[in-house]
Amino acid sequence: MKDRIQKVSDRIKKTVNDPLQMRIVGNDFKNILLTIFKYVILIGVSYVILAPVIGMFVNSIKSDADAFNPMVFILPAHPTLEKYALAIKRLDYWTTAVRTLVYTVTITLVQLFICSMVGYGFARFEFPLKKLLFGCVILTIVIPSHTIMLPLYMTFKSFDPFGIGKMLTGTPGLMGTVIPMYVMTFLGAGLRSGLFIYIFIQFFRGLPKEIEEAAFVDGAGMFYTYFRIMLVNAMPAVITVTVFSIVWQFNDVFYAKLFLIPDNVVISKRIASLQGIIANEDQILSLTLQELYRDAGAILVIVPVVIIYLSLQKYFIEGVERSGIVG
Repeated sequence: MKDRIQKVSDRIKKTVNDPLQMRIVGNDFKNILLTIFKYVILIGVSYVILAPVIGMFVNSIKSDADAFNPMVFILPAHPTLEKYALAIKRLDYWTTAVRTLVYTVTITLVQLFICSMVGYGFARFEFPLKKLLFGCVILTIVIPSHTIMLPLYMTFKSFDPFGIGKMLTGTPGLMGTVIPMYVMTFLGAGLRSGLFIYIFIQFFRGLPKEIEEAAFVDGAGMFYTYFRIMLVNAMPAVITVTVFSIVWQFNDVFYAKLFLIPDNVVISKRIASLQGIIANEDQILSLTLQELYRDAGAILVIVPVVIIYLSLQKYFIEGVERSGIVG
């Protein structure tokens, strides 16, 4: 033992007497402090982001006894999945989730098609009023949707081409259907379409023009070049827009309420009424217990989006980096 202490003492003396060793030890100490600081920041930010989700999950597996037990603070004493069973039943979860995914995926495909074409046009072609039109695209990103909700409502309330709205709902206009969202998306004015157009513009600008020139020399037309060459090379941007679009469309409540889209089509709208349904259908009048069922329903709604994001995470990060989107 004495020999080990003596060796450590000799090493410290050598370090003190050697300026180079002192500098190395100092740099190592700074690196250790910097690493600790990084982990503290990461853990703190992760806690702020994940704490509400973890709290909802913990609440969703609490039993009725745990909800009224003051000794239960974090982990429930008698965890149960009964809240999920009733939430699935009252949400008509599987049917509603499938309808929501079909609605979300079709809107996403339309946005990919329209926004990519518009972004390619802005990035590669010169045409009259290009700067003015690009400014309009930027305005759709900047202007809050709430400021134009009344004009949108009045437009689609009276807009009924070929009597489609009356045929579907029995009343003139397109309110109460998903058609307004498809119309807006086809016209490049859907949910966050301005941002998606901007992402494609940034990405296409970063691709070398020699790719197109080589295709034109080989006799390829404009549309062939776009679909078979440029869009294939823009897959990182496509993945980025796909993830953004699916998540925002899946969670959209603003347009769903504005256009009176049925609850059985948009599950994010249906979750808002789950607490009331539980109170009326199951006569669970305690607000504390109602909140547990609501948290279970919220977790069920989050799960599909998390699965999609985790599946596409690698391509999503790559797309964000290559498209130049920051902040």
